[in-house]
Amino acid sequence: MAQTTKNNVAELNTDVSKQMAVLREDIANLSATVAEYGQAQGAIMKSAATQKADQAVETGAAAAEALKVKANKTYTDAEDAVRANPGTAIGIAAGVGFLVGMMSARR
Repeated sequence: MAQTTKNNVAELNTDVSKQMAVLREDIANLSATVAEYGQAQGAIMKSAATQKADQAVETGAAAAEALKVKANKTYTDAEDAVRANPGTAIGIAAGVGFLVGMMSARR
């Protein structure tokens, strides 16, 4: 009976060692898979961020162009108004100049 117990313990130790080796291999494979998944997700996130940044640049450029067009139109309209009514423009300029002079004289 004692000999049978020793044989069973030896077989059990050998079996446990084999199972531990398989477990180590499985853990190594799992770690590699997780690392690959992380790299793939990182690439996807980088691509999405780059795409969003490109969209933001395009939107900003379009907004700047629209603002430039509007500023040029406003300048042209003001210039046309001054040419159409030079007396009024001179009166407004004189009034604004008078107000600025009064405000700066108080200081």
